[in-house]
Amino acid sequence: MEREAILNELKGILTLIKPSMDLSSVTEDSQLVRDVGLDSLTILLLSLAVENKFGFKFEGTPKFETVGEVIDYVSTHATV
Repeated sequence: MEREAILNELKGILTLIKPSMDLSSVTEDSQLVRDVGLDSLTILLLSLAVENKFGFKFEGTPKFETVGEVIDYVSTHATV
């Protein structure tokens, strides 16, 4: 799956988690906490939704700082 397609899927997931957020400015360099505004609960929700969407389970607790790091992980682990 291409990086742009994964980014678009992540934006769709983020829309469900944070419906009021303007995702037009979200890029691979966006910080999940500072720029996207996620907290520990919404990061957990993001992790669960990513697992379900892309057909894999995270090994341990994911510690992503940027959207790009999530894309990197998904691109190497996705089964869908």
